[in-house]
Amino acid sequence: MTVDEMRRALQRPLPGLSAQARMAPPYRREQIEVMLNPPADCKQAGVLVLLYPQSGQLYLPLTRRPDNVEFHKGQISLPGGSQEDGESLQQTALREAQEEIGVQAAAVEMLGSLSPLYVPPSNFCVQPFVGYVKRRPDFSIEAVEVAELVEAPVSVLLDPATVREEDWELRGGIWRIPFYQFGPHKVWGATAMILAEFVAVLEGMHND
Repeated sequence: MTVDEMRRALQRPLPGLSAQARMAPPYRREQIEVMLNPPADCKQAGVLVLLYPQSGQLYLPLTRRPDNVEFHKGQISLPGGSQEDGESLQQTALREAQEEIGVQAAAVEMLGSLSPLYVPPSNFCVQPFVGYVKRRPDFSIEAVEVAELVEAPVSVLLDPATVREEDWELRGGIWRIPFYQFGPHKVWGATAMILAEFVAVLEGMHND
């Protein structure tokens, strides 16, 4: 795939919730109405799916959250965070990527956006963006916000063997949780749902 092809694909109608739901925990699928109509007081956030070339293929960075944060302790996330006054959500995603992993905002070519996603546990309305840099960034981790940087090949996302399911004890019950397996890391929840739509966009390009 080329950058121009990716940009064109992101301008087409997005698969949205139908694609996100592929990697949603079962209890999230039961919340379709609130997913489609999030509360007006949800906190706005922007996250970045950042593509970069390495070893002849595209990669994207993920971050493992520290265990001392308020929400989503230890989970694998996309770079991003809360919107600040006076900035667009795209600016939020770029600022947070620069603060968390040292990616210079000026170097990022924005290709488009994915569908917004409501995250009930933290009451965040998350807007994902897709960007591209011409070479692997000189990553610099902000240790307060990031415990570990995980560099994931996009090709692994497209491999059906990467998608796993396990029974987890969550929310007072046992649930069959889907996740992406990247080495020792299990990417689930909102991040997996965002990546599921990204995968659907890539699969649409492949099927053209």
